[in-house]
Amino acid sequence: MAVKTTGAEPKSSQRRSARDRLLSAADELFYAEGVHVVGVDRIVERAGVTKASLYSTFGSKEELVRAYLEHHMRRRQERIARILAANQTPRERILGVFAEVEELLAGSAFRGCRFISAAAESRRGDASEVVAAKYRAWLLSLFAELAEAAGASDPKQLGRRLLLLYDGAAVAARMDADRDAAAGAMHSAVAALLEAAISSKRHSRRAR
Repeated sequence: MAVKTTGAEPKSSQRRSARDRLLSAADELFYAEGVHVVGVDRIVERAGVTKASLYSTFGSKEELVRAYLEHHMRRRQERIARILAANQTPRERILGVFAEVEELLAGSAFRGCRFISAAAESRRGDASEVVAAKYRAWLLSLFAELAEAAGASDPKQLGRRLLLLYDGAAVAARMDADRDAAAGAMHSAVAALLEAAISSKRHSRRAR
């Protein structure tokens, strides 16, 4: 005997909230085309909600941009936390963070850093500039702490150099035709920086 269905979806498969759909739509469109290029009409159409829903949820497009970038900042922090936990030494952790970037460069879906792209379009004081600055400050602090733990002679300087390489990989993803070569160059540069910074500290200790 056939089981009669009601057509109603179970609670577990109900549609996502308006907030989730708006963030998902913003993520797709902002990353593909740019934060300022994409208007509210296209976002609500992609999300399948009304403008009133967007404004009642976020208040403005500017706040949607902030939420979009803050969401990705949390995701990056969680992802890097897992990388750090999976590696033992500070040097391995630094290399692990960059190994993930190498993997991203190998994938066609990676089109560079969302924060750099959004900040490049921003005006002074925009949400995109504020969140991007917060993200990069966190990355700089992370690299400097790892550099110090690894025994670098000048952790702040090494942290900043690592951050510049990290930024450079994101630019390569957007502009470099040979992404494999860019990934290889980044790997070599990171390894050389670590070796030089840690070796110089060893040499200074021997000289005492």
